[in-house]
Amino acid sequence: IRHAYPEQLKKLSEDCLNKQPEEVFDVLEKLGEGSYGSVFKAHYKETGEIVAIKQVPVESDLQEIIKEISIMQQCNSPYVVRYYGSYFKNSDLWIVMEYCGAGSVSDIIRLRSKTLTEDEIASILQSTLKGLEYLHFMRKIHRDIKAGNILLNAEGQAKLADFGVAGQLTDTMAKRNTVIGTPFWMAPEVIQEIGYNCVADIWSLGITAIEMAEGKPPYADIHPMRAIFMIPTNPPPTFRHPEQWSESFTDFLCQCLVKSPENRATATQLLQHPFIKGAKPNSTLRALITDAMEIKLKKQEAQTREQEQDDDENSDEDECDQGTMVRAGTSDCGTIRAAGSLGSAMGTMIEHEGTMESQLGTMVINSDDEDQEAGTMKSKPDTPQPAKPSFLEYFEQKEKESNSHSEAVNSDNRKVPSEMDVEVMRTWSVEELKRRLASLDPQMEEEIKEIHQRYQAKRQPILDAIEAKKRQQKV
Repeated sequence: IRHAYPEQLKKLSEDCLNKQPEEVFDVLEKLGEGSYGSVFKAHYKETGEIVAIKQVPVESDLQEIIKEISIMQQCNSPYVVRYYGSYFKNSDLWIVMEYCGAGSVSDIIRLRSKTLTEDEIASILQSTLKGLEYLHFMRKIHRDIKAGNILLNAEGQAKLADFGVAGQLTDTMAKRNTVIGTPFWMAPEVIQEIGYNCVADIWSLGITAIEMAEGKPPYADIHPMRAIFMIPTNPPPTFRHPEQWSESFTDFLCQCLVKSPENRATATQLLQHPFIKGAKPNSTLRALITDAMEIKLKKQEAQTREQEQDDDENSDEDECDQGTMVRAGTSDCGTIRAAGSLGSAMGTMIEHEGTMESQLGTMVINSDDEDQEAGTMKSKPDTPQPAKPSFLEYFEQKEKESNSHSEAVNSDNRKVPSEMDVEVMRTWSVEELKRRLASLDPQMEEEIKEIHQRYQAKRQPILDAIEAKKRQQKV
């Protein structure tokens, strides 16, 4: 099971690790936001290789980061993202990893606005299963298998990534009991807290196969709390339109989505399944990758042009703004510039193409750390009940709080907090109050947008009537 890497891919030398990271790498561009930090593309000066660097703020959950590094360090497989070394730079930890230029499978689906073909899915699943076979042989559970955590390099090789929630099985504990993963991809036994082992990843792989085929996992359109109830009780999910897929693919899915973990296939067994054995080589993914990367490049060029245009417009507006004025420079002509919010307007544009899984984040429940972090749900109930998963009390409590925080509407149709809301708010922590305060701006923007749409809807008939009158007068 142990896969050797090509000779040119090695860990960073002790000499390189003792230098400042800027002396070793040229950071080229930001690739995106990963778990706990931003990911950048960088050039390794010594060999000319391209690497990925995850920059993680020190105040992040370092325990999870150390766990990720530890697991990556122990892995040596072409089907698992390679780890090269780490640096501390100011208040950030720099984690240097293998660069997968095509991004994640979910990135590719989103960029192309198109789901994958059977041949493409089979090729990706074959590499993913080889990665899982390797991890499971090392007695490690990934626990967060989904299209967003399967990366592709330019050659079409799929690799497992994001080990922040991965767990190690020991000889004395054959099953895990913590509930970790992303809700819609969770295996029934994980949700039920009855203990689970490596085949929990196989259920998640089956859900990922549906995600690649249909663009989203089952139950994605309903509330996660309802989905968590439905996954253990409903029959195993399948394709929405089974007739569109081959018998071989459908049978493979059935082998993955077996509710009883004892009867679920292993990664080694699934690698012998006809659907996987008949998979085409990685080269079948090159056209897919080229298409996605061309679309990405065009989007980046369009954003750059738009940014330059916005910068020019902001510059022109700034010259003639009659607001608060400050004198810029000491030239004889005494140029006057507005001291408005030009700095923020000139900042880097970031396109928010939030996918469903990124909005959900990763759910970590029954963790030792009960802190609430953005995009991560954590809870450790005091009294687990055998009749239902104990962590569901967390969601029920949230639902009750949501109902109790309803807002009263005054005669002007403006929402104001009720007296009960004020009492509840007094019990909130400063962090919770700050979080809710920060959420007001986007809410107000949405309300303003709706008002503007209603205004336009009422205004348009009048404008149409004016235009009609003008045409009549010309006749």
